[in-house]
Amino acid sequence: MRRGNPFEDIERMLERMSEQFEDVSRGDLGFQSRLTVDVEDRPEEYVVTADLPGFGKDDIEVELAEQTLRIAAEQESEAESEEPGRYVRRERSRESMSRAVSLPEAVEEEGVEARFKNGVLTVTLPKAYGSEDTHQIDIE
Repeated sequence: MRRGNPFEDIERMLERMSEQFEDVSRGDLGFQSRLTVDVEDRPEEYVVTADLPGFGKDDIEVELAEQTLRIAAEQESEAESEEPGRYVRRERSRESMSRAVSLPEAVEEEGVEARFKNGVLTVTLPKAYGSEDTHQIDIE
């Protein structure tokens, strides 16, 4: 039987509180959205799935540090009128989403895979004994 880290619950609670404070501080005018994820615990691996509609593969960064998976996505767009220099309205938008997911067990960093297809990011993390290095994950 694996004994849990007594600070994991506190860490998760602080993460939720931080996200709620960010939501309140942004109000209705915020440009950053909360990235929601599903974390599936399979016998040999964890599978993290995140919906990122409208983002491209190059807009997304995935990184693993210790037992925390970080996903960040950012994109900018600008719409101009038909007549450059003479516009009534010019709209620019910048959207970013991010999330840090604490994993309950260490994973094998070299076996981590990330795929992005049809706006859905899927990260597969094989379970293993821990490593404390940061590892950048390429998206296929």
